[in-house]
Parts: sequence; structure tokens; C-alpha cells
Amino acid sequence: MSRSLLPFDQEKAVVAVIELSSTSWLVAGTLPGIARRPLKKLDPDPAALSRLLDRWCEEATSKGRQIDRVIVAYEAGRDGFWLARWLQARGMETHVIHPASVAVSREHRRSKTDRLDTAMLMRVFLGWLRGERGHCGMVAIPSLAEEDARRPSREREKLVGEKTRIINTIKAAMQRLGIRGFNPALKRAAKQLESLTTPDGDPLPPNLRSELHRYLERLSVVREQIAMIERERLVRLEAAPDKKTNAMVLLLTRIVGVGIETADMLVQELLSRNLRDRRAVARYAGLTGAPDESGARRREKGLSKSGNARVRRGLIQLAWRFLMFQKGSGLAQWYRRRTVGDAPTPRKKMIVALARKLLIAFWRMVTTGELPAGVVLRPAV
Repeated sequence: MSRSLLPFDQEKAVVAVIELSSTSWLVAGTLPGIARRPLKKLDPDPAALSRLLDRWCEEATSKGRQIDRVIVAYEAGRDGFWLARWLQARGMETHVIHPASVAVSREHRRSKTDRLDTAMLMRVFLGWLRGERGHCGMVAIPSLAEEDARRPSREREKLVGEKTRIINTIKAAMQRLGIRGFNPALKRAAKQLESLTTPDGDPLPPNLRSELHRYLERLSVVREQIAMIERERLVRLEAAPDKKTNAMVLLLTRIVGVGIETADMLVQELLSRNLRDRRAVARYAGLTGAPDESGARRREKGLSKSGNARVRRGLIQLAWRFLMFQKGSGLAQWYRRRTVGDAPTPRKKMIVALARKLLIAFWRMVTTGELPAGVVLRPAV
């Protein structure tokens, strides 16, 4: 959210912001009835933070103020959301600030300390609490189960990248010796390695052969881990098909051309979120424009790319695949009408527009049941 929708009475609220680090926490507060702005450095201990906030509440109460709200905020970062959930479980209103939404000085060598950062966070947070736009934006705080549900898809993406890196490393080593036609992705690649020779008829150097065997062993482990993630996901879907997120995944996989990996990624990363309209859906994926306008100069800088990069990459790949498997759909016909006879560059730009339309169509499909026009579905199981 870009602003708070709740009425804010600063005379009845203790407001605190935290600058988190691995070695210490710097906590700044605003207390009603107390002119000073307290600043306290703590060890990374949530219990100590809770005691500090209780003491500040007692100080404000001793000045004759009634404390109705204890509001805490910190920037999203390496610590994630565990602290926000811990504070919320103890009755404290907690918000997580999106770091990129906070405006900072553009001076070449601006001063930056934890004390200055907490002062800046307090300034923008109070503006956000007053309901003013443009100060900062807040990140939705997921539950532990929601965070955990995203792990398999993200882990698989990393493992696929590791698999590609290993294969490319092996191919590059072979290329340096002039050996072509060796495919490290085959299961029999380790056996073929022993019989390979250079164009001069010499066997592979012993150190290189040992290194390539180790690469192939790592490749085998990565393949097994990818297969394990995919098997566990199928088990979860079969065990609870009526669960909200599982039902969304199964519905999307009925579309010809949409695989279970893409459907699971879209649901866990975006479609299961409570987004208010289609603009918010496209903006979260970073598929909206970035205009640059100043005086008579007006131009479009392209995609904002400020959203979820995983969703954006998956949607661009899905858009090309959608054109292959859903040629009779309304969206595919819309794309062809606007790119007929065009050069490759306009087609690449229009594929982004198709990806945005696909995302909004899938969002409507899983939330309202509205099917995209002309889309071919697999038979229900």
C-alpha cells in the first residue's frame, strides 16, 4: 500500500522504526507527550525490543497519555518477515517498508549512517501513517506457510540454472580441445567420456577427465534433486486438490501449453495474492511502462521491471509458447493482427503486451472463473 487507510492520532500512539543489521538493531521512537526522540541500540534480540517498546509506552503513560497503538516498521531486507510476524503475534501493529519506495538524497557523496537512516525512515513512516501518498510503500507480510510454499519453485529455478551452467562448462572444455558432438546431458555421457579422443587421436588429459567426471556427478545430483522437487509437488497436489492454491494450479494446467511448473510459479508468486485490480496485477509483475516526460520531451523507457522478476521471465516464455499451442485463441489472433509483416523487433515488443494480457486473463480465470476467449482446455481429470 502507498498510504495508510486507518485514522492516525499521534497523541495516542507509540511509533518506532528499526534499522536492522546482523550485529545490532538501532531503534528510533516517537512518543506522545515527550519532546525528545529516543534512540536505542540493541542486540538482535526480539525480547529486548519488546521490553524497550513496553518501557516507552510506560513513559508516555506517565505523561498522562493514553496509548492505543504501538506501531513498528522496518525496511524489507535479509531478515525477511519473521520479526514482523513475531511482533504481530504479541499485539503490535507492524509494517515492512519497501526499500525502493523511499526517496533518498541524490547528492554525490551523501552521508549515510544508521542514525540518519532511522531518522529518514521515521519521517516517511509518519507521512505514510497520516495517509499521505508518495512517502513510501509497504510490503505485504506473508505467513510462514505462504513463504514456505514458494520455496520449491524457487529452488527448482536455481537448480535448473546450475544444471545449465554445468552443461555449458563441460561443452566449453570439450570445445577447447576441438571435440564436438559430445552431449553431457545424456545418461551415458560418463561412459562415452572414456572413449573420447582429440582430433589428433590423443586421449583426454587425465586431470581434465577427472574434472569432467566430477562435473557429471554433480549434474546427476542436480537432476535427481529437480526430479525430487517435481515428485513432491505432485504428491501435494494429489493430497489436497481442493486447497485454494492447489485448485488454482490445477485449473491453469488445464490450459493447453501451460505446464505444472509455470502454473505453480504463477500461483505461488502472484495469483494467490490479494491484488485489487488488473493494474495492480500487471504492476506487481513489472509489466507496466516507465514514461519519461519533462517539458516538451516525452518518451517511453520500456518496462519498469520493478516487480517480480521470476513472474516476468516466466510470462515472456509462456507468451511465446502460448502462440504455438493456442493459435485459435483471441489473444493469439490479437497478437498476429498487430504483428503481421513486421520485423522481429516489433514482434518482440508486442510479446510483452501479450504477456501482460495473459497474466490478467489468468488472474481473472482463477479469481472469477472467466475463461479467456478461444482457449483450448485439456479434459478435466
